[in-house]
Amino acid sequence: MKAKHAINLHKGLTAAIVVGLMLVYQNFTLGPWVYLALHGTYGFLWLLKDQLYPDRQWEQEMSLSGAIGVFMLLVLYWVTPFLLVSRGTVPPLPLVALAIALNLVGTFLHYVSDAQKYYTLKYQPGLITEGCFARSRNPNYLGEILIYSSFALLAQHWLPFAILALFVSVLFLPSMRKKDQSLARYPTFTDYQARTGLLLPKFFRLPTAETTVPTEKP
Repeated sequence: MKAKHAINLHKGLTAAIVVGLMLVYQNFTLGPWVYLALHGTYGFLWLLKDQLYPDRQWEQEMSLSGAIGVFMLLVLYWVTPFLLVSRGTVPPLPLVALAIALNLVGTFLHYVSDAQKYYTLKYQPGLITEGCFARSRNPNYLGEILIYSSFALLAQHWLPFAILALFVSVLFLPSMRKKDQSLARYPTFTDYQARTGLLLPKFFRLPTAETTVPTEKP
């Protein structure tokens, strides 16, 4: 069994879980419908991505118990729709607009950067330093954080943000650090690292001692 099987199962079930919560709590207000559209579509796009340009890191083999562990960890993401639907709070329209905007930006970064990485490495292996990766070394993770932040906003509760922070600290950051260690084998990585952010885009590069030109005295 591969890691992606557990992940895909979770992504594919999300829409059904949200609909089930709406039926159980008889909550068909604006918030649950918007959440269903955003998170349900995200799950569908994830499955579509896995067919078109799968992520190699999720192709690793693992035991059944390991796959179950991965799935149970991802179940934490369902706390957000549970809080939103069960509490019956209606998110204000400006918050809904902000959540949709964050979700759109996150979806763009996540899926476009993954596509760029997959097809670039397929035909030209090496260090990717342009496009989505020109200013951030992990635009895909940044996109995913924005996506789940949009879900957390709709819930109007601190717990989804805490769960997202847990995933970022325990899974995302170690993966990004590991990626940096792997990319360090390329001679141009040091310069690339200096002009990019680990997660957030870096738009300005401070001059280093080697590049600073001393000014002449009058």
